[in-house]
Amino acid sequence: MRFRTAATPAEIALVLDWARAEGWNPGLEDAAAFHAADPGGIFLAEQDGAPVAAISVINHSDTFAFLGLYLCLPAFRGRGIGHALWTHALAHAGERTVGLDGVAAQEANYARSGFVRQGATLRMAGPAPIGEAPGLRPAGGTDLAAIAALDLAATGVARPRFLAAWLMQARSRRSIVLDRDGRVAGVATARLCGEGCKIGPVIAPDADAAWTLIAGAAAALSAQRVILDVPEWQDALTGRLAAAGFATTFATARMYRGPAPAPAAGGTQHAIATMELG
Repeated sequence: MRFRTAATPAEIALVLDWARAEGWNPGLEDAAAFHAADPGGIFLAEQDGAPVAAISVINHSDTFAFLGLYLCLPAFRGRGIGHALWTHALAHAGERTVGLDGVAAQEANYARSGFVRQGATLRMAGPAPIGEAPGLRPAGGTDLAAIAALDLAATGVARPRFLAAWLMQARSRRSIVLDRDGRVAGVATARLCGEGCKIGPVIAPDADAAWTLIAGAAAALSAQRVILDVPEWQDALTGRLAAAGFATTFATARMYRGPAPAPAAGGTQHAIATMELG
C-alpha cells in the first residue's frame, strides 16, 4: 500500500465518481476547481499502482483547512487503509484549524480525532424558485476582490485560490452577483450535478436577497430542481424553502479540530459552497 500526495485533476475526477456512487452527487466540473484550491491537498492510497482510497485536506489559508472526500472502495474497507490515509493526510494541515461536514455514523470517530461539533448542515432539495430577480448579473473577474471580502465575512475563512477557480464560469457552472447601490451585496454559484443543480455558496444580506440569488442562479443554468446545503441556523431561509416544497434529504455535522472560524456578525452565509471543501 502506498500513499500519494497531489492527485491530478483526472484522478480527482475518478474520486468524484466514487463520491457520486456513494450518493454525494458532486458537480460535473468540480475536479479542476478542487485541484486549484490546493494542488497538494488531495491524497490517494494505491494498491498495485491503482487508487483504492482518497481524502482531501485543502489548505485554504495559513490558518484554516477543510477535510472531505474521505472515501474507500468497498473491496478495500475494513483493512485500516482509510484510517491510515486519514492520519497521513491530516499532517498536511499542520497547525491549522481543520473543518469538515461529517455524516452522523462517523461523528464519534471524528470526535476521537479531536473534532468538535459546532452545528449542522442541511441538504435541502426542491423546485427551482421562479420569479423576478432584479439587480443580478453574471460575476466577472473584476468582482473577485469584492466577492472574496463577502466570503471572508460570511465564513470567517480566507480562501482565495478556491474562489478564483470556483467563480470561473464553466459550461456547467455559473456565478452571479447581486448589485445594490453600486456595490456587490451578494453572490451565488450554480453547478449542474449528476442529479439536479446545486447552488452554493449563497452569500446574501438577508433571506429575501438569498431567495433572489437562488432564483437567478438556477435560471442561469435553466435548472428545474435545485439542491442547497444550508447551515441549520438559517431559519428564515429554511422556512421559506420548506414552504416552497423543499425537503431536507439529510444532514451532516459541521465539526472543527481547533478554534472554529469567526464569521462577521449578520449571518450572511445562506448556503455553503460544497460539503467537500466547505
